[in-house]
Amino acid sequence: MKHLLKLLDLSRDDITLILDTADALKSEQKSGKKHDFPAGKTLAMIFAKSSTRTRVSFETGIFQLGGQGIFLSNADSQLGRGEPLQDTARVLSRYCDCIMIRTYEQKEVENLAKFATIPVINALTDFEHPCQVLADLQTIREHKGKLAGLKIAYIGDGNNMANSIIAGGLICGMDVSAACPEDYRPARETLDFAATVTDAKFELTADPKVAAKDADVIFTDVWASMGQESEAEKRKIAFRGYCVDDSIMALAKPDCMVQHCLPAHRGEEITEKVFEEHADEIFDEAENRLHAQKAIMYLLMKK
Repeated sequence: MKHLLKLLDLSRDDITLILDTADALKSEQKSGKKHDFPAGKTLAMIFAKSSTRTRVSFETGIFQLGGQGIFLSNADSQLGRGEPLQDTARVLSRYCDCIMIRTYEQKEVENLAKFATIPVINALTDFEHPCQVLADLQTIREHKGKLAGLKIAYIGDGNNMANSIIAGGLICGMDVSAACPEDYRPARETLDFAATVTDAKFELTADPKVAAKDADVIFTDVWASMGQESEAEKRKIAFRGYCVDDSIMALAKPDCMVQHCLPAHRGEEITEKVFEEHADEIFDEAENRLHAQKAIMYLLMKK
């Protein structure tokens, strides 16, 4: 693995290696054991989108590994004045050991990786959110003891989270049922991939109740993601009936987990009651962003 650009690039073995490494690093961190990682590594962190969990978990993670993170927003760098991404890639490759980018278009991440001579990590684009879903898979495996054979239900917008959950779940042998309104379906590339999978089942429906039936894990996300604020009222209408509430949970298995990448809009995509009943799982998920991303950096930079 040279970069982490999207989950669709990974095999089941790749994901298993990341999760096993994340578990090991988490255990070491909890016990106070020093990580076996070269000191002094530097992570360039490019943020075109604002963040809480992504910035704190990456910056904390590289520090715990014995390196440092350098925060770069458009306002703090020449990217904000129009410097081409490929020039930034070539410059940062001569200063740093890895580049993390949180941005809008997937092609920006792909272009960065094309010109960089150091690893590039997709920390979120409008197409995928691979780091988040690797943390989700780690959390599910911690709680359930396995991944293959479980059923994921995703209820909501066919956004970057939907694309990543479908890809990551199916690659790991999990059945995935996604409930999205007709005009808010996952990306064609993701659906084309799902059609090729033979050892797990994929279902796309417009009915959240169909998706939730017998689910082991239910995922949801905000109806209007960053950059879609102007569509918020329109989306509230389109997503009526897509709230994860007691009626949805009653259709899932009795021990069903709930996962949410946060921040949550209580009363929209999930009720306050369901969120708080599953808060421990959701904040385990948030914590595992740290450990999963440390694993990614460890595997990409420990050379």
